[in-house]
Amino acid sequence: MSREAVLALADGRIFRGRAFGALGEVTGEVVFNTAMTGYQEVLTDPSYKGQLVCMTYPEIGNVGINREDEESDRVYVEGFIVREYVPRPSNWRAEMSLGEYLERAGVPGIELIDTRALVRHLRTNGAQQAVLSSVNLEIDELVAKAKASPGLVGRDLVREVTCAQPYEWELGDWSIATGYRQPSRAELRDAPLIVALDYGIKRNILRRLVAAGFRVKVLPATSTAEQVLELNPDGVFLSNGPADPAAVLYAHETVRGLLRRKPIFGICLGHQILGLALGGKTYKLTFGHHGANHPVLDLHTGRVEITSQNHGFAVDAESLQGKAELSHLNLNDKTVEGLRGKGLPFYSVQYHPEASPGPHDSGYLFTRFRRLVELFPRYGLDALDHLDREGQAKGASAPANN
Repeated sequence: MSREAVLALADGRIFRGRAFGALGEVTGEVVFNTAMTGYQEVLTDPSYKGQLVCMTYPEIGNVGINREDEESDRVYVEGFIVREYVPRPSNWRAEMSLGEYLERAGVPGIELIDTRALVRHLRTNGAQQAVLSSVNLEIDELVAKAKASPGLVGRDLVREVTCAQPYEWELGDWSIATGYRQPSRAELRDAPLIVALDYGIKRNILRRLVAAGFRVKVLPATSTAEQVLELNPDGVFLSNGPADPAAVLYAHETVRGLLRRKPIFGICLGHQILGLALGGKTYKLTFGHHGANHPVLDLHTGRVEITSQNHGFAVDAESLQGKAELSHLNLNDKTVEGLRGKGLPFYSVQYHPEASPGPHDSGYLFTRFRRLVELFPRYGLDALDHLDREGQAKGASAPANN
């Protein structure tokens, strides 16, 4: 039997639809994602902790759910908003429907609302707090709850998504013939060690690091620089994650303690934390960047990459004058999309080169990090400059996309 559901925004805008997934009431910041595919990646991305996600593509659920495509061990979105939910998936890999998956996770969904009108409203008025409910349809109560709920500014949600204990990750890329590849013990023994600081890390980031030839050990976000250095890693990776980067003060301190000691590569929240550790600032975007079709300009090569993105905050370029070089720029709104060190062996990007199912224009960044790690013992703090000179000698600043 169908059941009515309501999405109530803090500014009083109301959307009525039909419930699917779990029945219940949830609160969060409502944002929209412009990807046509990859809803399972969205659902299980820890970076969406604290948010209600609206998909702009009209039909969601067609390919169902399978265990191989999960980016974490659970669903992290607070609620899911679609134009039309497809309850009967048609895909050879499907193990269950999207609705069943959300019901098992205790996450409510709403369909049959005008998602175009919702997106236009958010683009004009900005992302805002909202309540999604299929158990309480009293509009005034829901709007009041939305107004009273905390936003993401100033909130540290990293502590709620990071791992409790260190662990090693050994699975690499997926193929249709074999599934996820398991490197041999000999390969792992001889591979350079990367410590990945888990601010809400996606599994495909770990798979891409292994595929690039690394041995990977994941540490909780609260790990100190001393704890990282005790492992004597060959490099450090800073992961994606949720909410406000300015609130994760312990991460800033850790990264500051590593900046001159190890090569560093950061993605998304890791990129923002790196900027803050350098003494820069971050700010909240009006409605954020969420989707798989964002054009980014590489300022060094002039190449344009189509990227997958998921963030509501950005690094203030002016605050990093003299502290880091701007390497990538968003072509839609000219926000910072990448940084590189000035006399320090690090680089970072705001977008997601590991995106699964893509796009994969930026996949070379993982092999580039492998080369930076290889050069560091010989060239030290000048390793990144030497890496760029290598690229120039080959007629390009980066390896071919893979």
